[in-house]
Amino acid sequence: MLIDFAPSARSSVGIEWELALVDVASGELTAAAPQVLDACDSDTGSPIRKEYLQEMVELVSGVHATVSEAVADVAASFAVVQRVAGRLGVGLIGSGTHPFSRAADQPRFHGDRYDVVAERNGWWGRQMAICGTHVHVGVEHRDKALPITTGLARFYPYLLGLSCSSPYWEGEDAGYASQRTMLFQQLPTNGLPYPMTSWAEFEAYADDLLDCGMISTPGEIRWDVRPAPRFGTVENRTADSVPTLAELGCLAALTQCFAEHVSRTWEHDQTYEALPPWLVRENKWRAARYGLDADVITPNRARREVPLREGLAQWLERLEPVARDLGCAEELRFAGELAERGASYSRQRDAGGPEAALRLLLAETGRPSPF
Repeated sequence: MLIDFAPSARSSVGIEWELALVDVASGELTAAAPQVLDACDSDTGSPIRKEYLQEMVELVSGVHATVSEAVADVAASFAVVQRVAGRLGVGLIGSGTHPFSRAADQPRFHGDRYDVVAERNGWWGRQMAICGTHVHVGVEHRDKALPITTGLARFYPYLLGLSCSSPYWEGEDAGYASQRTMLFQQLPTNGLPYPMTSWAEFEAYADDLLDCGMISTPGEIRWDVRPAPRFGTVENRTADSVPTLAELGCLAALTQCFAEHVSRTWEHDQTYEALPPWLVRENKWRAARYGLDADVITPNRARREVPLREGLAQWLERLEPVARDLGCAEELRFAGELAERGASYSRQRDAGGPEAALRLLLAETGRPSPF
């Protein structure tokens, strides 16, 4: 299968922010998306869009040169949705999961794509009451798309650890900082990308999936980090949804800087720092389980493990020149503050249980910063 890749401006950035809709009176998820979307005049090209379930909406930015512009874009959409939802008695939360609503009780939208997801995934398809943050980074040539995809996956624990926001599942502390991550990987073409370096490998992989009936289009390849050929980007899908704009900007900046770092390294000598896929998988699990308290496995054989916060601090220093070039130094620096003061999962637990966590999320979502 020949898959066209539409090149885009190098290291340009776009954000997709999934938000859950909550009945303010009961605190439960509410299937208000049809009314909200209708009031927002939403359609397929709108920045305010439907998702799989009727209890969530997705805010999509345009393509921007800087993270601050992309965040401002989705913030403007958030303000529109918040006004509309408020008139319906509906609140918004940016979190990987709702702290106590039952996933299987949530109705979904119908349509060819969604019907396939529901039919193929059975019970797991009924557990997809989860929200994520997706960041697209522009790639100027398809030959870089797979190296950047694989290279970004190596940084999974940092990209996930800062965003973990789903410690509660149906009223119980799941023991994971990101319960969403554990649920999302159950779908058949989800999970970590396979380590590839050439576009021809990706096309051959897509051919195999088509031949076996696993997908009908390349867009159904839903890796945690994946090429998005239609947009000319690599899409980072590792992160939970987060409540505040500062956290959103931080994740976008870290993704943008890591992608540009891999791009520069690849240009220099056709290599990048890599880990064997079995260690990438272990790092993913550690970050989902322990969040910022995880120990990260590194390629450095002299010191195979470092505390996530320590490794993040080293990378933030290393990425400073890249961030200055890209105009996201302030957003990148916030990652250090977030690591020190607490990501959403720890703030939710500190609030004192699922009901208190929901109240915190309602208060934080859309705010400039959690601190």
